[in-house]
Amino acid sequence: MEDTNSYKVQLPFFEGPMDLLLHLIKKNEIDIYDIPIAFITEQYLGYIEMLKVLNLDSIGDFLLMAATLMYIKSKMLLPPTPDEEGEEADPREELVKRLVEYKKFKEAAESLGKREQYYSELFDREAKVEGIEKEEILLEVSIFDLISAFRDITSRIVEKGFHEVTARKMTITDKISHIMEKLNAQSSLTLQDLFLEMTSKLEMVVTFLAVLELIRLKLIKVVQRSPFATIEIYSN
Repeated sequence: MEDTNSYKVQLPFFEGPMDLLLHLIKKNEIDIYDIPIAFITEQYLGYIEMLKVLNLDSIGDFLLMAATLMYIKSKMLLPPTPDEEGEEADPREELVKRLVEYKKFKEAAESLGKREQYYSELFDREAKVEGIEKEEILLEVSIFDLISAFRDITSRIVEKGFHEVTARKMTITDKISHIMEKLNAQSSLTLQDLFLEMTSKLEMVVTFLAVLELIRLKLIKVVQRSPFATIEIYSN
């Protein structure tokens, strides 16, 4: 079995702690101006555990945000402290300001990216992913979409009776070959389909790392047809 600790996640599309918070706010349909800190902290820490498993290169930034959330959570358990104007100070205020500003910046960057893609496609009308109609609008999948889907899939498999099997040797390279063989045999597969045949949690982690490596190498494309929909994998 390959030691997953020897593999560090370094992806060009990898996002930071603010992106993770915005992802959780959107996924759980939370009002950005009224964040339930206890709930969002619990969700955030769950993702941190997954990022540790993935041996993320910049895990320190995520741990710092986790500490900030824990601090805000502890402040909210204390009696309210009036500000200079005599009103009750909200411990979340500074974080909300940062999130709102970052969200504006992110949306502006995404808008520019879409405009650049539009003009690029004017010069390459034939560019498309096999199996997807050109008119279809596909959503870019972030690392957090992938982690969220991975966590959901693994939890469902565990509930159905997951049996740990450690005898079979496997490496990230083996899983990369396996995924590409499947994509050569069929035009696409879903992330869920990929994990249904797994026999242990460790095998699932190795397979997930293989997916991330294939994305980094630009050998596969991962897309969604709507927010939080099934993640589909295509050869690039």
